[in-house]
Amino acid sequence: MLRLPEEFARQIITHAREEDPNECCGILAGKDSTVSHAYRITNTVKSPYRYLMDPQEFLNADKDAESNGVEFVAFYHSHTHSEGYPSATDVRMALESGWLDVHYVLVSLEDKENPVIRAFNINQSGKIIEDELEIA
Repeated sequence: MLRLPEEFARQIITHAREEDPNECCGILAGKDSTVSHAYRITNTVKSPYRYLMDPQEFLNADKDAESNGVEFVAFYHSHTHSEGYPSATDVRMALESGWLDVHYVLVSLEDKENPVIRAFNINQSGKIIEDELEIA
């Protein structure tokens, strides 16, 4: 289960709306699958269909998380015109990156008035498993 405080859920939705029609992306950090820090990361491909995190911003987030005694617990991004479910590209990128021990959080803006946030794990064989997500 991933625990996402409401303030961070609002931040993710705001970020997604600000970047629409392109995908937004970022990192959630914390302890024991409870988010305590959020890092907006620039999507360097500026695309409505995929994202690529700015490497310097990624490194800065990693250093900040370490200095705060937390670790990356999730990567987030938006789907601006489809449901919040990992695409084949999302799975491929997760497998190629080797980041399989984090949650993948997706916010769907398919219904712009009612964004939906979901969380997933992607295993070594590329299987997508939906996680329980607690927003409180």
